[in-house]
Amino acid sequence: MRIIDLTHIIAENMPMYPGTEAPSLRVTFNHNEHGFMETLIRFFSHTGTHIDAPAHLYAKGFTLDEYPVGQFVGKALTVDCRGLKKDENISMSLLEEKGSILNEADFILFLTGHSALWGSPDYFRDFPVLSHEVIEWINRSELKGIGIDAPSFDPVTVDEIEQAAGELHNHRAILRTNRTVLLENLCKLEEVGDNVFMLCALPLHTLNADGAPARIIAMIEN
Repeated sequence: MRIIDLTHIIAENMPMYPGTEAPSLRVTFNHNEHGFMETLIRFFSHTGTHIDAPAHLYAKGFTLDEYPVGQFVGKALTVDCRGLKKDENISMSLLEEKGSILNEADFILFLTGHSALWGSPDYFRDFPVLSHEVIEWINRSELKGIGIDAPSFDPVTVDEIEQAAGELHNHRAILRTNRTVLLENLCKLEEVGDNVFMLCALPLHTLNADGAPARIIAMIEN
C-alpha cells in the first residue's frame, strides 16, 4: 500500500487566510535547561490543511466532535480541474467524466493544481470554485466530505474576516445540510491517480470544534 500525505505542515511562517493570525510554536521547555522539550502551540481552528464543520457558519450546525469518527474515513475520488480557464467554475461536466465510479466515493476531492502556489501571495487568488449545479448535486448526494487543494470553496475577495464571512455562499449552501464537511488547503492531489482510494481525514479532536487542522492521507493499493 502506498501512503500519500495530503497535508501542508503547520509552521509559523505558513500562508494564512487574509486577516487570520499566523500560528505560534514556542519551545517553552528545552533539553539543555529542563531535560525535555515541550512546545506551546497556538493557532486558529482553520489553520493550514483543515476541516470545516457546519458550526463554522451555523449556530445550530454540527461541530466536528459531534460526528462519529467514521465521518472522516472512506473512499475518495479526485476530479481533475486543472484545465479550467481563469474565472471558470467547476462544472458538473467534470464530475460526469468520471462515470459510474463517482457513485462509489464518500469524498470528492477537486484537483485544481493551486497548491503549487502555496507560500506565494497568488495562492489566495484566481482559484476555481464550484458551480451552483455542482453544489446542488453534492447536497443531493450522501457524501461525507468534499476537498480542494486551494484555500477555500469560495473566492477570497476581501482582507477582513468579518466582511468575508457573509460572502461564503458555497460554504453556507453545503454546510447547512449538516451532512458534508469541507476539506481545504489539501496538497499532492496530483499524486493519487484517477481511481478510488481510501482517505483518512482526522481532525484534531477538540470540544465544540467549528473546524480543526487535520492530518489527511490517501491510502492507495499497489
